[in-house]
Amino acid sequence: QVQLVESGGGSVQAGGSLRLSCAAKGSTFGISHIDWHRQAPGKQRELVAGISSGGSPYYGESAKGRFTIFRDNAKNTVYLQMNSLKPDDTAVYYCKALKSGINYWGQGTQVTVSS
Repeated sequence: QVQLVESGGGSVQAGGSLRLSCAAKGSTFGISHIDWHRQAPGKQRELVAGISSGGSPYYGESAKGRFTIFRDNAKNTVYLQMNSLKPDDTAVYYCKALKSGINYWGQGTQVTVSS
């Protein structure tokens, strides 16, 4: 089993920054990717960014040029640095780990960006 603990959400004004953390606990060996997804009210959940076990990042269109994903292997933690935040970035952000074909989700953390 893999448990994911997210932190770092909060409220910020447009143009501000936040850093989200996703700490993986439990049976973490063999996790191939960790992603960040988000879901805004009335919208489908979408991929924000992800990173492979080898450290290769990938981004959804909404994140390109503004967000950076990186990992600290010693801490089994993946970070999402979000800059130049916009009101459209308001959503619940979820961390997801893929291991042996199974997706494990965190509980989500709220990000609210005011104009």
